[in-house]
Amino acid sequence: MTPELREFLLEHGFPLDDPDAPGANGLTPLMRAAKLGRIELIDPLLAHGARVEVLNQDGCNALWLACYHGDPALVRKLVAVGAPIDQQNGNGASCLMYVSSNGKAELVEVLLELGADPTLKNFDDWTALDLAASPGCLRALRKLRP
Repeated sequence: MTPELREFLLEHGFPLDDPDAPGANGLTPLMRAAKLGRIELIDPLLAHGARVEVLNQDGCNALWLACYHGDPALVRKLVAVGAPIDQQNGNGASCLMYVSSNGKAELVEVLLELGADPTLKNFDDWTALDLAASPGCLRALRKLRP
């Protein structure tokens, strides 16, 4: 374990011996690092045994929290190490739906480039295109329509 990872775990109240232990708000160390944009901690956390498929109480994984933070490099990193890109949370919303509904056009484009499924529907039967909250998101998603 790197000194930086040890400091991060202790600072956020995580045990040193359980890389997937949920902390505040049900976030694991990997989720917390993603939410804070701490891309430099991703590899050390994975080497420590953190799993990218773990979900919090809302059905969100670390990729969701990376989308919340908004760093495209972090999103790319998590997808590259196997984070499920189309994980749907407890409301049936995917990361693509989340970034689209929050006007994060750059992340819409990144997720589409990485293979996110724009045809998924949430529990209200809405797709990311239906939820588009900005012209940039709308343009990115409309490019996919015939």
